[in-house]
Amino acid sequence: MGSADSKLNFRKAVIQLTTKTQPVEATDDAFWDQFWADTATSVQDVFALVPAAEIRAVREESPSNLATLCYKAVEKLVQGAESGCHTEKERQIILNCCRLLTRILPYIFEDPDWRGFFWSTVPGAGRGGGDEDDENARPLAESLLLAVTDLLFCPDFTVQSHRRSTVDTAEDIHSIDSCEYIWEAGVGFAHSPQPNYIHDLNRTELLKLLLTCFSEAMYLPPSSDSSNTNPWVQFFCSAENRHALPLFTSLLNVVCAYDPVGYGIPYNHLLFSDYREPLVEEAAQVLIVTLDYDSSTSSSPTVDGTTTGTAMDDVDPPGPDNLFVNYLSRIHREEDFQFILKGVARLLSNPLVQTYLPNSAKKIQFHQELLVLFWKLCDFNKKFLFFVLKSSDVLDILVPILYFLNDARADQSRVGLMHIGVFILLLLSGERNFGVRLNKPYSVRVPMDIPVFTGTHADLLIIVFHKIITSGHQRLQPLFDCLLTIVVNVSPYLKSLSMVAANKLLHLLEAFSTTWFLFSAVQNHHLVFFLLEVFNNIIQYQFDGNSNLVYAVIRKRNVFHQLANLPTDSQAIQKGLQRKKRTPEPISRTNSQEGVSMEGSRPAAPAEPGTLKTSLVATPGIDKLTEKSQVSEDGTMRSLEPESLQSSPEGNPSSAVSDGEPWSGEASHPRRDRRRLSSASSSGQWTPSPDWVMSWKSKLPLQTIMRLLQVLVPQVEKICIDKGLTDESEILKFLQHGTLVGLLPVPHPILIRKYQANSGTAMWFRTYMWGVIYLRNVDPPIWYDTDVKLFEIQRV
Repeated sequence: MGSADSKLNFRKAVIQLTTKTQPVEATDDAFWDQFWADTATSVQDVFALVPAAEIRAVREESPSNLATLCYKAVEKLVQGAESGCHTEKERQIILNCCRLLTRILPYIFEDPDWRGFFWSTVPGAGRGGGDEDDENARPLAESLLLAVTDLLFCPDFTVQSHRRSTVDTAEDIHSIDSCEYIWEAGVGFAHSPQPNYIHDLNRTELLKLLLTCFSEAMYLPPSSDSSNTNPWVQFFCSAENRHALPLFTSLLNVVCAYDPVGYGIPYNHLLFSDYREPLVEEAAQVLIVTLDYDSSTSSSPTVDGTTTGTAMDDVDPPGPDNLFVNYLSRIHREEDFQFILKGVARLLSNPLVQTYLPNSAKKIQFHQELLVLFWKLCDFNKKFLFFVLKSSDVLDILVPILYFLNDARADQSRVGLMHIGVFILLLLSGERNFGVRLNKPYSVRVPMDIPVFTGTHADLLIIVFHKIITSGHQRLQPLFDCLLTIVVNVSPYLKSLSMVAANKLLHLLEAFSTTWFLFSAVQNHHLVFFLLEVFNNIIQYQFDGNSNLVYAVIRKRNVFHQLANLPTDSQAIQKGLQRKKRTPEPISRTNSQEGVSMEGSRPAAPAEPGTLKTSLVATPGIDKLTEKSQVSEDGTMRSLEPESLQSSPEGNPSSAVSDGEPWSGEASHPRRDRRRLSSASSSGQWTPSPDWVMSWKSKLPLQTIMRLLQVLVPQVEKICIDKGLTDESEILKFLQHGTLVGLLPVPHPILIRKYQANSGTAMWFRTYMWGVIYLRNVDPPIWYDTDVKLFEIQRV
């Protein structure tokens, strides 16, 4: 009965607070203690017993009472952190205050007039003795954050006590070295503490409160101004937080050490509650929010990985003042990299784990947070990026990403997941090693809704990309540039494509080179340039092993001839556009031989109607997202000046997507939400002209392919006539032994488009990350129904 009583008392206190018109004195402890002292309310109870309407009513009608409630709750946390909360009662008070603040904070953030409240000092609110006056000068936000960090390393509350004795000799929370209390073995810490589910639960509640503090970012509209730092995160990740290092390490290790399958007993997740998983999710979310840092604006030596950790102390400018970013960028031991990579790969592969017993293995849900974390690791720590690419371990990250991309391609609520997956592959594809690793045969049979093939990881990548382009939903068109840039980047290193992948590439060229598609939007011809570059790279640098591709090019030679003879007169242009009206479907799949899909796979499904999704800001165009580098003879890269671009024709101001035209508008603003494929023609601002077509047609890089056709087609035809061949395998055998040495034009230098950090993507990551956190925190629904400004919540 006690629990029902305490809920009733708690509810009475809430009603008193909302009905009192007079301010209640801060010294009236009898009144304020009702909110935390005698109750045992769960976080779900607090959300049910403190309705949104009542919080808003107190905020509007008796603001001083709401201010006092927040101040008193923070005061309790500070006292608990001071005393080390040794009794059960003190711990319960801490948790109650945590839950109450988690409930109230979003309503403080949604009102611009209240936003500064936590950053003000509370006048006349002495904390006991007069000797603490200097402490009083701290803004409430700082006191709250420091108390929470102390409590996260509180013996017997959130960490195992190292003393084996009674209360009177309990450790003093201020004298302990929290580096000895890191929560999990891994980076920088070898000892794995005994698991304790009570500690895990308490940590999770405190981290939830931290995340709520940081969520002020959700109540500010997206802005390209990167100086817009989150004051909560800034203070938390500064040297003021004496636990910054052990906390960063604890969060990272808890995430990377987590094994959801555990002892591998089937169905064990249905028998036992896993207290670690909620902690791991919360840790991953807090970690990515603390790492929300725009590296494009900082000239920090560590973020680009060019200096070692030891140079940190005396170089100028110093590393980022965000210590979490700083620590992340300074990890350098091979065994630490191995631990992180293995952990992330294990968790990303978890949803792909196939078992013979349906639902017998636990499936994690926080893969989007893991992808953001992996992105941050590669972006802020170049040594980690090179470590990932050093061995074929990178494929353990690639396969899950391709699985997610393929699985989400038809689901409008997962556009953000599609983007982050593609961004990661774009970042990796800028390094030669990634292309080389893709030649490893693909033998793991993850059931995917793609044609069955025998080949390498490169084949898998091309087949999945083809599937996204031909059967994804409309919103993915802005990603086509990115997908093809990835294929261009890896193409010079692909030793032998399968027939399935070769046919897919030619099908894309066929689809993108139809006149209606080329003439219907100002930048559609870029896709043809990208594909021609892929064929040229493979023919020039990997001709020997690629007889399948050469054969496919010969079979589809008419596509190349049609491109070379593309009509440029007004009449033909109009005729091409007329054809578009008859075939609205952007890319037909009819002439792409779709083989049987893999056994056990399910087709990619669209979102259930009514699914919530959050809007995203636009991402920059591919020319802003990448910079061109040329690969020298010895394999090193040098950056190219923008002038030497060959695939975005000069003389055409809008051939490269300009700043003013984002290519990935996901937000629901009508002007941003134009369909890219038909955007230009339907908006009436642009119509294709003969001069425009000529400006890029003359630059189509067709010489290498035309020479190949000129040499090989007569030879293949002759063999077919002489030997009466109709069998593909004989022709392939001939092509395998053929050579074009000395017959092709001089090989062109290899161009790689490397991802470059920019404030546009930094803002995209911020909106995406908070959107994921908003939608994933449903129990309790921390931000639901508050006036969020960073994104819009939409129903599919």
